[in-house]
Amino acid sequence: MSDVKKAVLAYSGGLDTSIILKWLQETYDCEVVTFTADLGQGEEVEDARAKARACGVSSIHIEDLREEFVRDYVFPMFRANAVYEGEYLLGTSIARPLIAKRMIEIAELEGADAVSHGATGKGNDQVRFELGFYALKPDIRVIAPWREWDMKGREDMLRFAERHGIPIERKREGSKSPYSMDANLLHISYEGYDLEDPWHEPPESMWRWTVSPEKAPDQPEYVELRFRGGDVVAINGVEMSAAKVLMELNRLGGKHGIGRIDIVENRYVGMKSRGCYETPGGTIMLKAHRAIESITLDREVAHLKDELMPRYAKLVYNGYWFAPERKMLQQMIDASQAVVNGEVRLKLYKGNVFVVGRRSDDSLFDERLCTFEDDQGAYDQRDAEGFIRLNALRLRMEAFAGRKLG
Repeated sequence: MSDVKKAVLAYSGGLDTSIILKWLQETYDCEVVTFTADLGQGEEVEDARAKARACGVSSIHIEDLREEFVRDYVFPMFRANAVYEGEYLLGTSIARPLIAKRMIEIAELEGADAVSHGATGKGNDQVRFELGFYALKPDIRVIAPWREWDMKGREDMLRFAERHGIPIERKREGSKSPYSMDANLLHISYEGYDLEDPWHEPPESMWRWTVSPEKAPDQPEYVELRFRGGDVVAINGVEMSAAKVLMELNRLGGKHGIGRIDIVENRYVGMKSRGCYETPGGTIMLKAHRAIESITLDREVAHLKDELMPRYAKLVYNGYWFAPERKMLQQMIDASQAVVNGEVRLKLYKGNVFVVGRRSDDSLFDERLCTFEDDQGAYDQRDAEGFIRLNALRLRMEAFAGRKLG
């Protein structure tokens, strides 16, 4: 008899999690509760309800988490300008802590003693999910089927599905993407198949959200974003909720071929992996956020944020959203954003985002100080001589001592 009585499963309704659902019932002889999160992945999540019922699940949780996802996870991350290894905007990484949080809440509501996910033993998601689970409920039992069962790949799973009468969706050849994909309001990712060869260029047919930059409109489009406390609150003067902001930026970015990247990244478990990502709205938002910070943040605050950003991004990528150091960094970052208010004007054109204007009532930009014309005494240029001589003092001492610096 299994010591697991009830388990909460992160359930998409697809083949993999349908197999996991049946495997849990069979292997652990336990009740399974399913949880399906709508994070803006663009699929009909309600289909999961019928599929779960067909598998004998009586307690089914399907939730629209789009607003919470953008407001409480995406926006705080973008206040930090977080980018992993110079390019990745962390679209998959930032969704995992929210899913983990809701699974633990549902486990407590349902009186479940275990949670389960479909992440493989090779990837980052197993780490992200489980670090979240343990941070929020340290005594929870975690079941990771890919680390337990003897199935090695898709053919084994198809045979399992056939033996247990699990419906397999048969689609016309060419109608289903061969790639492993993950989508939410921030991004869509592609891995596997021919992308496993890092020399192979991804086919144009792979991309779902963005047009090719070559086929984007021949005329640029201007857009104005309004920031309040470091977050975008309005587009072209129209105030919107957090999720609607990102949806509209995705539409605009997709139309103009913005936000495609093709990278080889370093997974937390140790291997390198090649992935392609579409993050149209996030690419626009990051560019605009840095622009409004450029006129509102003190120089040393801005530079300190840039020094902290890689550490923050690595914490998110590796799954440490609920760790005390991430929370500490977030408090520092959020404190800096009180003055990050104003408007940024952007030009979108064939895969590019150009900043063409920025203004703020909290701006530190003083035209009198930087003008090439008469500054009316705002800055005494003679002061620069003493500034330079003091900063050169240690260099002069090195030279006087006969030390070669070059």
